[in-house]
Amino acid sequence: MPEADYSKKEKNFYTDIPAEKGSFFLKGLNHYDWGMKNRMSSIFNPESGRTVMLAFDHGYFQGPTTGLERIDVSILPLLPYADTLMLTRGILRSIIPPTYQNGLVIRSSGGPSVLKELSNEQIAMDIEEAIRLNAAAMAVQVFIGGEYETQSIHNMTRLIDAGNKYGIATLGVTAVGKDLGKDAKYIRLASRILAELGVTYVKTYYTEKDFDTITAGCPVPIVIAGGKKMPELDALTMAYNAVQQGASGVDMGRNIFQSDAPIAMIKTVREVVHNDLKPNEAYDMYQELKNS
Repeated sequence: MPEADYSKKEKNFYTDIPAEKGSFFLKGLNHYDWGMKNRMSSIFNPESGRTVMLAFDHGYFQGPTTGLERIDVSILPLLPYADTLMLTRGILRSIIPPTYQNGLVIRSSGGPSVLKELSNEQIAMDIEEAIRLNAAAMAVQVFIGGEYETQSIHNMTRLIDAGNKYGIATLGVTAVGKDLGKDAKYIRLASRILAELGVTYVKTYYTEKDFDTITAGCPVPIVIAGGKKMPELDALTMAYNAVQQGASGVDMGRNIFQSDAPIAMIKTVREVVHNDLKPNEAYDMYQELKNS
C-alpha cells in the first residue's frame, strides 16, 4: 500500500508552463479516439477551448428548485446561448426539444434526496440509455473524503469503463459539503484523484487562493461550478478569474437562471468565458442588456 505524501519539500505545479495539448485543442485528450473527441467538441468550443455549460440538474435531489419550477418557461429561452446542457434524463425527454444540436451532459448518479445523506449515491443510468439519448458525457458525483467515498469512486470508474467502450465522455464532479473541504488543498486532491482514475474532464469549485495550482495539477480540463446565487458582478468576476487561471469554462446554473435577467446574464458569461471580457466591463454589458 503506497504511503501518504509526507514530504516536506515544497510542491511545484509549474503554473507558468502551459500544458501540452498535442493536435487536439483540449489538454489530456490527444490520445482518445475520434468519437470521444467529437463529443467533447460539442461541449467545448474548439476556437476558445472553453465552455459555458448551463446546469439545471438540481431537481435530481432538490426537487423544484427556485427558478426551475417550470423549466419549459425558465430554461428553454436560454438554450441558444449555452454551449452544452447539464441535466437529467427525465427533463431531457419531457421538455428539451430533440432539435437541440449541442452537447448533452446527463446526470448519471443519484439516489438520496436533500432529506438524506447525499453522499450515498449509486449509478442512476446505464450506458445503453446514454447512447439512446445521444449523450456527449455522463456526469457522476464523487465524494472524496466522504462516508461513501469508495462507493462513489466505484460508480465513477464503472461509468468511465462503459463510456470509453462507446466513446462517451465522463464528467467527474467533486462534491463539497459541511464535512468536506473547499480549499485549494482539498480541491487539488479531489480533482487529481478523479483524473488519475480516468474521467474525461472535471467539474469542481473555484478557490480564491491558489486556483492555478488546481488546474495545473489536473491533467484533464476543469470547469468550475457556479455554486450558490451571488451578485452578478461577483459571479462574473469568479468566472473571469477562473478561466484566467486555467479553467476551461464554467458550469453555471443558479447564477444564470436565478438572475434578474437570465438571458442577459448568460450572454455576458459567454463574453467572459470565450472572449476574456473583464469583470467590470462584463457587468456594464449585463446592465445594458438587462435594461434594453
